[in-house]
Amino acid sequence: MDFNVKKLASDAGVFFTRAVQFTEEKLGQAEKTELDPHLENLITRADSTKNWTEKILKQTEVLLQPNPSARIEEFIYDKLDKKLPSRTTNAELLGQYMLDAAIEFGSDTPYGKTLITVAEYQKRLGGAEREFLHTSAVTFLSPLRNFLEGDWRTISKERRLLENRRLDLDICKARLKKAKLAEAKAAATPDFQETRPRNYVLSASASALLSEEVDKAEHELRVAQTEFDRQAEVTRLLLEGISSTHLNHLRCLQDFAEAQATYYAQCHHYMQDLQRELNRCANAVSAPHSSASVCPNPVSPAFLSGPASSGAAVPAASSSSSQKPVTLAMEQSQLPVTGARKARVLYDYDAHDTSELSLLADELITVYTVPGMDPDWLIGERGNEKGKVPVTYLELLS
Repeated sequence: MDFNVKKLASDAGVFFTRAVQFTEEKLGQAEKTELDPHLENLITRADSTKNWTEKILKQTEVLLQPNPSARIEEFIYDKLDKKLPSRTTNAELLGQYMLDAAIEFGSDTPYGKTLITVAEYQKRLGGAEREFLHTSAVTFLSPLRNFLEGDWRTISKERRLLENRRLDLDICKARLKKAKLAEAKAAATPDFQETRPRNYVLSASASALLSEEVDKAEHELRVAQTEFDRQAEVTRLLLEGISSTHLNHLRCLQDFAEAQATYYAQCHHYMQDLQRELNRCANAVSAPHSSASVCPNPVSPAFLSGPASSGAAVPAASSSSSQKPVTLAMEQSQLPVTGARKARVLYDYDAHDTSELSLLADELITVYTVPGMDPDWLIGERGNEKGKVPVTYLELLS
């Protein structure tokens, strides 16, 4: 091993001198060279970018993976540069449990059939979640992590060099100041007598040494100033690159928002399809019986006197016999009307058959009930159109 004692001693001396200068600056006992205001603003902006990027990255990881153990596992695999094993999502696991339950309860029973239907859509939700996690990691998390582990490390390294150059510059300034004070003091109070030539020669030699010390300090100051200016320019160029980093993160943020929108749109689409499947299942078996006995999802009658919840309604059976293909509008026109009032539609609703009325969010319709009708449904009227509407999609107005 090549061990250079002289270099080690020199580096230790430089480190000690810088430490003394830094301590004296903190105590107010030494002057400090201030950086250019523009450079100071760039440094402040860079620090803020780094801090907020760390917070956003950490919280996004928590959002995408709430399990701390799973995040630690992902971190370890990332540091080891190994591919993370495929992990089953919670929705996919739930779907598998439902399938297993349906097999045990009987796939030909109403409950078993419903479990199989819901399990299929849970697995679709799990697949959409997996795609969302992968897209977010590639388009958003990786660029943020690359900035912190790449660009920011380079900036931090150059900033440390700049701080060292500034300390060296201030040390040279203090050294020159001391040399000039010593030279001025020697010139003001000469330490010799004209009657003693030997003292005159010694004092002249000391004066020459002091002058030489001043020249040396001035030269060192010029070198330190040049190195400081060069390092300040390098640091400034790197810090100005933060603007490009912001633009890059802006694009990544847009990609992340788009991935979120796509994911939630897929989930909404799957849930609407699932709701239609369950409604068709309930309508198919509810002709001779009440649908509540097949797909129990009761909604409190309190919805008739207050705002509706955001849950989707499960339609009940029509009061007419499945043997008579007559529309609900024709049937209900012969039944007494009770409690007609206005209602505001909370969500879009697509009618599943001719007995129902399609709805658009925020429109106003007239609703009422009829004797013997399922409490989860009302009759809705919009102009000449009439049909069943789910209570949970309405906000009843006084």
